[in-house]
Amino acid sequence: MNLRNAIATLGLLAMATTAAIAQPKIEKVPPVATSPASGKEMFNAYCAVCHGAGGKGDGPAAKALNKAPANLTQLAAKNGNKFPDAVVSRYIAGDDAVAAHGTRDMPMWGQVFHSMGSSAAVDQLRIRNLTDYVKTLQAN
Repeated sequence: MNLRNAIATLGLLAMATTAAIAQPKIEKVPPVATSPASGKEMFNAYCAVCHGAGGKGDGPAAKALNKAPANLTQLAAKNGNKFPDAVVSRYIAGDDAVAAHGTRDMPMWGQVFHSMGSSAAVDQLRIRNLTDYVKTLQAN
């Protein structure tokens, strides 16, 4: 191996190492308590890390996922300009999974909410208010 090839190989190894170090990783942490009355607070605490603050699928953890998070601003547009409240609520709760999408990376928040020690009524309030907040993110 000549000197030029050796330098090129070292350069490639350095770039590969840098890329591996820069790759974000998902850390699972216990959920923080939020107000069940505030969809925005819950979204920021539980959803924005993947979906982004604006719901476009560009959160800081998005690059570490195997499948890109949904662009939540397009849910109504993809549904004949009608927001699919029931579908979104069931998906958040963990009642619906899309088999064609393979494994589900998104946490089933219904189970997470229940693990916080809340009642079923509070869990439903959280899901409804979180769904209502996602509805406000729809593109015009």
